Amino acid sequence: MANFIDIHTRKGRSEPKHYKTTLFHGEALMLGLNCLESGQKQSVHTHADQDKFYLVVEGRGTFTIGSREQEAGPGTVVWAPQGVEHGVRNDEAVQLVLFMGMAPPPAKKRTGEPG
Repeated sequence: MANFIDIHTRKGRSEPKHYKTTLFHGEALMLGLNCLESGQKQSVHTHADQDKFYLVVEGRGTFTIGSREQEAGPGTVVWAPQGVEHGVRNDEAVQLVLFMGMAPPPAKKRTGEPG
């Protein structure tokens, strides 16, 4: 496992869903990168047993946390406690890049399972 990763080398694009990649997946924490093109979204959802954060690296996103909706730009950290609905959409013309973390991490997928 690499201990140093330049997130700029891990950005990507995907259609029709947003691009996601895992950077680190340990026993206590998972870190990843989510990239949303203009018009893409991560639907509102919950994690019953996991806290999640997003750090906006590039672009601007509209985040839903519980009943609150708010726009956030570079340098903003968005927190979604376990059990609270959350999601994000990119209404801007440029890519939205999010550094994301979850604790505890979801179960690792077995080799060959989809993304």
